[in-house]
Amino acid sequence: MNIGIPREIKTLESRVACTPAGVRSLVGAGHRVLVECGAGEASGFSDDKYRLAGAVLVQQPEEAWSADLIVKVKEPLEEEFRFFRKEQILFTFLHLAGVPGLAKALAAAGVTAIGYETVEVGGRLPLLAPMSEIAGKMSVLMGGYYLSKHHGGMGKLLGGVPGVLPGRVLVLGGGTAGLNAARAAAGLGAEVTVMEADQERMRTLESVLPSQVHTIYSNEQHLEELLPETDLLIGAVLLAGASAPKLVTRQMVQAMKPGAVLVDIAIDQGGCIETSRPTTHHDPVFVEEGAVHYCVTNMPAAYPATSTEALTGVTLPYVRRLADLGLESAMVVMPGLAGGLNVWDGKIVQPAVAASLGVECGKNPFV
Repeated sequence: MNIGIPREIKTLESRVACTPAGVRSLVGAGHRVLVECGAGEASGFSDDKYRLAGAVLVQQPEEAWSADLIVKVKEPLEEEFRFFRKEQILFTFLHLAGVPGLAKALAAAGVTAIGYETVEVGGRLPLLAPMSEIAGKMSVLMGGYYLSKHHGGMGKLLGGVPGVLPGRVLVLGGGTAGLNAARAAAGLGAEVTVMEADQERMRTLESVLPSQVHTIYSNEQHLEELLPETDLLIGAVLLAGASAPKLVTRQMVQAMKPGAVLVDIAIDQGGCIETSRPTTHHDPVFVEEGAVHYCVTNMPAAYPATSTEALTGVTLPYVRRLADLGLESAMVVMPGLAGGLNVWDGKIVQPAVAASLGVECGKNPFV
């Protein structure tokens, strides 16, 4: 099969969909891999490394997009819609609930689109997990940075010092991103609370996190009580494929301390804070209702050397099966791929995505 790896064009998106080692594996299995020149440079992978791995280097994006299977990192932008065509398989992060225009374009062109974020195995989201881990850890680094007075925050050090109380961190959601955010915040010495709806998940969090991390049931009253004393709020809520619920209202943000920092990891899916709006690494923050908001939609791109290796590690087995066996057989061998199918035969076939977009859900032929 011909596999295309285009260069990412999202603002400061420095990851690439496959490492040279991954390309070598695909080429060794008899596939032809088209890599757009410069695709891996920001991740530390030169064109020469891809060439040595057996890739065919192409100069223009349309050449990479001409392949049967397109492997990317982030959702295609509007200027890439012209490359869509029927019988093309697209395998990438899609987050269609937050970009209805992309969903419409994919369906209209007849693209078969599989989203990393909805591939599910045993109740887990294995292709999303490593990026969630990075985003969770990074949320605390960014939150602590923007808490500094010189960057618009209240001037509070998360870990405190002897004689001064540490900062208070509230994490919404105890999934992969939330767990890693809580662990990182606790490691800095902050006082951490994780708000979670699932009792069993809270038991797991209590057993694996340091003693200064506490859990509390997720409800509106607890939010109203905790937010006025919170220095750093991290939104790590996830409903696979669906728009994130708006747990934090504008009124709640108004009740927070001036200079508090909000990091909305869920912004890819629309955000879980009413005052959030998408930002970029070029212009990552804004102040709304007195609070500093960090809402970058591709947070792990800040650390591409780590992110690209981690992403390739989990996606490569799926790419291999799609290339080796074709779509239908790959869906049988790796059933988790079926949940990842978002667009098929001109229709949205992922129920949560369809519900979020307010469209009729088509039949997924592989479930």
